[in-house]
Amino acid sequence: MTRSRIVLALSLAAAALGFVASGPAMAAEVPSARTLYEAGPSGRYLLDGDWRFRLGAGAYQRVEVPHSWNATDNSTAGFIGNVGRYRKDFRLPSSSRANAWIVRFESVNYHARVYLNGAEIGRNEGAYLPFEIRLPARLLKWGASNRLEVRVDSRRNEDDLPPMGYSLTKGTPTGGWWNYGGILREVYLRRVAHTDFSTVQVLPDLPCRTCDATVAVRAVVRNTDATTQSVRVTGTFGNMAFSAGTLAVAAGATRVFVKRVPVPSPRLWSPEDPNLYPVKLTARIGVAVAQTWETSSGIRSVKVVNGRLHLNGNPLNWRGFGLHEDNLDKGFALNNADRQQIADTVQDLGGTLMRSHYPLHPQLMEIADREGLMVWSEVPMYQVRTNALKHAAVRNFGVRMTAENILANGNHPSVIVWSIANELNSNVNADQGAFIKKAAATAHRLDPSRPVGQAIASDPTGRCQKRLAPLDILGFNEYFNWYQGADGSMADGDNLGVFLRKIRRCYPDKALAVTEFGAEANRSGPVEERGTYEFQQAFVNFHLNEFENHPWLSGATYWALQEFRVRPNWDGGNPRPNPPFHQKGLITLTGEKKPAYFDVQRLFRATEQFPAGS
Repeated sequence: MTRSRIVLALSLAAAALGFVASGPAMAAEVPSARTLYEAGPSGRYLLDGDWRFRLGAGAYQRVEVPHSWNATDNSTAGFIGNVGRYRKDFRLPSSSRANAWIVRFESVNYHARVYLNGAEIGRNEGAYLPFEIRLPARLLKWGASNRLEVRVDSRRNEDDLPPMGYSLTKGTPTGGWWNYGGILREVYLRRVAHTDFSTVQVLPDLPCRTCDATVAVRAVVRNTDATTQSVRVTGTFGNMAFSAGTLAVAAGATRVFVKRVPVPSPRLWSPEDPNLYPVKLTARIGVAVAQTWETSSGIRSVKVVNGRLHLNGNPLNWRGFGLHEDNLDKGFALNNADRQQIADTVQDLGGTLMRSHYPLHPQLMEIADREGLMVWSEVPMYQVRTNALKHAAVRNFGVRMTAENILANGNHPSVIVWSIANELNSNVNADQGAFIKKAAATAHRLDPSRPVGQAIASDPTGRCQKRLAPLDILGFNEYFNWYQGADGSMADGDNLGVFLRKIRRCYPDKALAVTEFGAEANRSGPVEERGTYEFQQAFVNFHLNEFENHPWLSGATYWALQEFRVRPNWDGGNPRPNPPFHQKGLITLTGEKKPAYFDVQRLFRATEQFPAGS
């Protein structure tokens, strides 16, 4: 996918590149013809196997990508970040010069500069979303070894997303989760013959639960040749064939192919019956197939009706979990088995929704599609300070990330909400209001089939916020009986019901949900002592029972499923913390289940999460 933040063909002057004399040659490998997730275009090859890495001025060592270089470094310096360099020697899977080649990075944290055979070919800023760079033909070595190099700078500041700052009072860096540096998700080489599916959207329209459906297919096709091509796009949705027409695509240009496919009497996707339809698109030049693109799609409707989120015409009352991808040994660089374990644990607990502060890995999204887990999909517009939001560049970056998330993950039926931010200032000023308005409009334009929301830090003292009007659903992160709150009122759990009734009065037409609640626990002790397993048990029982008194809530999400690393000196409100570990999780990072695990399991399983009727 072409991204506005990528600068191609920046410089061919090796003296200015910083990769001169980057070490001895490796054995050049041919990439594997496989992927870690299914959806996408044909011609993908996994750049796995033998990579080399060095941190700062250190020596190169062999690593496997994905890779977090500070996976076991819990120091302040490890959190703040560093500069690492990766290199991979490879041979092209095909020597045909009719092919164009693209390298795809699923996630690099944070500033990436990419080089091919000593020349810089592109840059990217940001993590958790994919980016692609075309490999210039003039730099490629056909039938010989090529060297791909990536300079990764994981240092961030308050204008980055997610931001990192520095607390003058505590003398420590700030941030919401551990700043893992590296190529955090896998890397692919993509072969493109003449034309390329740049983006594909498959969006269902279901007017009512028993209605026939229509699926809108929108494919952006790029001509990678030097001459105009006549491109024909056909496809199948389930067992139904369709044609999206034939268009002339100029050299280096893109054209958009659109088709609305009627689907009579569809079998709907839901957590109780996660039905999927196979989808395949084919681009042809003449009779020759240039490229195919495949995914699985689900037909369902997600709408806000009378202040309640509805799935397929029925109100939702989900129970779910927030999570961060973290592992004691691998850091952020999880594998498919790790991600399957996340989904299995959510379901064992009776959960039906997952949420993180950033877009989840594509393979975990596909598991959610297949196994009926809903996803609150959010971009890392996390706790951006008011002073930073004054800058149009920061606001626009958040809007771009929202758009990129929708284009990357919009075909997953599991996504039920596009969340544009988390815990910005609860008093929404004009700058934040401008961001909300633009981000919500962008999301609605790119995907009119889903509601747009935002997660908000609960403020019992705050007034109703008119600038939240463009949003369809509001998620409230509430920690009554844990954190103090602005005036101390959150320390009293009895104020939770008062707060919930207040936000219902403020926003009667919006869907409302609890997107976070949780209490730290790392030891046994008295039930009244914060930080004990017994306190955590009482906490979850109180909150989940209180939520049942407010049947208009669209759902509740416990924070978090498993412990994860946050930042140096993190205490999370625990009088006896274990920094940098966030210990509100029901499971430790060593896999042990805390006593509250079973309380949550019992209460989640007893909740009617998909009540019939409206």
